[in-house]
Amino acid sequence: MTDLKKYLPTTRKELELRGWDEVDVIFFTGDAYIDHPSFGAAVIGRTLESAGYRVAIVPQPDWRGDYRDFTKLGRPRLYFAVSAGSMDSMVNHYTAARRKRSDDAYTPEGKAGARPDYCTITYCRILKQLYPDVPIVIGGIEASMRRLTHYDYWSDKLMPSILVDSGADALVYGMGEQAMTALAQTKNWHAVPQTAFITDNEAEIPTDAIRLHSHEQALRDKAKHAENFKYIEIESNKIYPQTIVQQVGKKWVVVNPPYSPMTTEQLDAVFDLPFQYTPHPKYKDKHIPAYEMIKWSVCMHRGCFGGCSFCTISAHQGKQIVSRSKASILRQIERLSQLPDWHGVISDLGGPSANMYGMHGKDISLCERCARASCLQPAICKNLNQDFGPIIDIYRTVDKLPYVKHAFVGSGIRYDLMSEPYARQLISRHVSGRLKVAPEHCADEVLKIMRKPNWANYLRFRDLFLRINKEAGLNQQLIPYFISSHPGCTKQHMAALAEETKKMHYRPEQVQDFTPTPMTLSTTMFYTGINPYTGKPIYVARTAEEKKQQNQYFFWYKKKPNTSHK
Repeated sequence: MTDLKKYLPTTRKELELRGWDEVDVIFFTGDAYIDHPSFGAAVIGRTLESAGYRVAIVPQPDWRGDYRDFTKLGRPRLYFAVSAGSMDSMVNHYTAARRKRSDDAYTPEGKAGARPDYCTITYCRILKQLYPDVPIVIGGIEASMRRLTHYDYWSDKLMPSILVDSGADALVYGMGEQAMTALAQTKNWHAVPQTAFITDNEAEIPTDAIRLHSHEQALRDKAKHAENFKYIEIESNKIYPQTIVQQVGKKWVVVNPPYSPMTTEQLDAVFDLPFQYTPHPKYKDKHIPAYEMIKWSVCMHRGCFGGCSFCTISAHQGKQIVSRSKASILRQIERLSQLPDWHGVISDLGGPSANMYGMHGKDISLCERCARASCLQPAICKNLNQDFGPIIDIYRTVDKLPYVKHAFVGSGIRYDLMSEPYARQLISRHVSGRLKVAPEHCADEVLKIMRKPNWANYLRFRDLFLRINKEAGLNQQLIPYFISSHPGCTKQHMAALAEETKKMHYRPEQVQDFTPTPMTLSTTMFYTGINPYTGKPIYVARTAEEKKQQNQYFFWYKKKPNTSHK
C-alpha cells in the first residue's frame, strides 16, 4: 500500500496522518498534483518543506460550486500560494484560432474543464472572498508572464498586471524556489527579490528604477506599449537588472530585480528533494498525459540564451544557463530505475535547448555588461564557451549504465550551436528514429524578426544529419517545425516556404499557427504592428482569414476539392 505521508498532503485526512493541526502554506494549482521535479507545485512545495514549513497542495479545486475545496484545509499560518499550473490557462484552453480545446494534458484522463479561464485570477478572487485577511502569493508561468501590462490574445485587449485583477498581495516571477522561501521567512515582503507588488506609496520606489509608460498611456498609444516591452526585455536579459515600475491608476506595480542565477549546487539541491516521481495516489490507475510525456525524462539544466522572439523561456527561466552536476543527473536516473514500471528507456536527456548544457560566457565580466536578447543571433557571441565535452561525457556515461537500454534526447536542439563530435554522438546514439528541430521559416526577413538562424544553417545541419546517418547505417528522419502567421511574415514568404518544403519532399501533417502569448516580442509586434527595437511598422496577419490563408501554404500536396459545375 502506498504511504500517503511520502507525498505532500492534499486532504484533511492526510494532514491528520501527519499529526498536523495547522499548515503554513496551502498551494492551489490548476494542474493535477504530480510529485516530480518537472511540475512547479511539487518543486515549490518540496522546497518549502525542506526549509521546515508545513505545506499542503489543493490540485484543481472546484471553483463552480460551494467552494468547499477552498475551505477544506482551513486557513494557512503564513499564506496561500496560487498557480494556474505549468501553462498559461488561456493557452491551455484555446487554439491559435481561439477555438476551445477538447483536452487538458495536465488533468486525469486528459479531460478538459478542470480549471477556469484566467485561472490565477479566479482562484484568488475566491480566496479573497473567503479569507480576506490571508495573504496570497501568485506564481507560475501565467503570473510570471503577466506581471506588467500585457496583450491578452483571447480577449483581444491590453490587460494590466495580473496583480490588479487577482487582488494578490505578491507575485513571484520566474523559477520561484528562493523567493517563495524568502516570503515565508520575512514579513517585509516588498524587499524580497524576484517579486512584484502593488503600492500607493511612491516612497517605496527606488530612485534608479526604470519607469515604464503607465498602463493608461499604453492603452491609448500602442507605440508606448511597444517601447515598454523593449525596456522590460532589456532588463530581463541583464545579470544585474534594475527595478521596473509601472503606474496603474493611482498606484504602482513594482517589479523587484531577480535573484542571481542559481549555482549548480543550489540546483542540485532542488533535484535531490524527496520527489516520488509519480502522481499522487489519489490518481491511481488514471492516465495523466503530461506525466506520461515526461515520466522518464531528465532535465539537465535551466535557462536558454537563444532569445527566440516568440518564446517565453528566457523571460521566465532566464538567459543564463544553470546546469546540474553530472552526479545529480546520475542520481535521478538511478532513482527512476527503481520505479516499478521502469523499462530502461530515458525518453529525454535534455533541457529547454538540450545542447546548451554547461555553456556560459568565457569572461563573465563581459556578460555582466551585456543585455543582448540572444547569444546566438544575429551571430554567435565570441564570448560564448561552446564546450560540448561535458554533455558528451554525460551521454556516454548514461549509455554505459547497466540499467539503461536507451537514452534519447527528446528536447529541442539548436542546430546553429553544434560541433561534429556532439552531432555524431547525438545522432548515432540518442535519436529515437526522428529528430525534431525548429527552423520555423526559410525567409531570412522573417527569421531575423524571429531571432532564428538563416535557412542555409538548417540545410547544412540537414546534410550533416544525413551524412552521419549514412555512415552509421541508420535510417532516421529529421523533422522540421514551422510557424505561419508570425509578425513580418507575408503570403509571399509563405509561398517561398511552401516551395522549400516541396524541394525537401516534406509533407507536414501538423503545423503551428502563431499564437500570441503574454510578454513576448512576437506578441508585442502582433498587437502593436510595431517593431519595438526600430519603432517601424511591421506587417501582421491579424484576421482569422489571413491566418488561415498562411497556414494553408503548408498543405500544397493536398488536392483542393473540385467545386466546378459540370
